[in-house]
Amino acid sequence: MIGYVMVGTNNLNEAITFYDKVLEVIGLDRNETIEDDYAAYGAKGTKDIEFYVTKPFNKKDATFGNGTQITFLTSSRSHVDKFHEVGLKAGGTSEGSGGERPEGSGVYYSYLRDLDGNKICAFTNSKE
Repeated sequence: MIGYVMVGTNNLNEAITFYDKVLEVIGLDRNETIEDDYAAYGAKGTKDIEFYVTKPFNKKDATFGNGTQITFLTSSRSHVDKFHEVGLKAGGTSEGSGGERPEGSGVYYSYLRDLDGNKICAFTNSKE
């Protein structure tokens, strides 16, 4: 159903640095860059695009959507934790470190805000 996801940025170079580090943890590589426009990410070794970070087409400031969240499926709890750790080191802010939500559900999440305030999440259904 979903073709790809896109978030806006006001500083593409900083956003690329952030997302190169964070998305690498979950197996996504930057596979296309148009200078001063956007960067695209997809599964390592493919040309598929699953995620874009872009300057807004209308040339106005990028803003985050209140209540909007981009969530990435991972294969393990260690990936969820590493996603959060790397995101913080890359300049993101924590919206909740790794943990089951709701407690006892078996679903493990962590939440970050990127450099532009976009809320991103990594999760897994794995117990490992």
